[in-house]
Amino acid sequence: MTDATIESQTPATQSAPTAIKRAERKERVGEVISNKMAKTIIVRVERRFPHPKFKKVVTGYKKFYAHDEKAEAKVGDRVRIEETRPLSKTKRWRLVAIVEKSSGVAHVAV
Repeated sequence: MTDATIESQTPATQSAPTAIKRAERKERVGEVISNKMAKTIIVRVERRFPHPKFKKVVTGYKKFYAHDEKAEAKVGDRVRIEETRPLSKTKRWRLVAIVEKSSGVAHVAV
């Protein structure tokens, strides 16, 4: 068989294998409260919700340990983090972007 006959027998358009779509990953925006660990930051995420019984708007906070490969986030920065596979015992998030840099003024602990 010649090359011309082989080419004529193969289909002209081959469909690429369909990639398995990954589920949407959770994203949170919060404030960096610590960057003292190597390649790790602690991000405090604020959540506002009505109290189940009294209906007053309550602010809840949660700390997330996030992976910061380049150690670019500083204390006070607002950052976007994304859910990822477990990287350590407590680290399940990674830094996606710095939304807003801090002004460099130290915050007073409340």
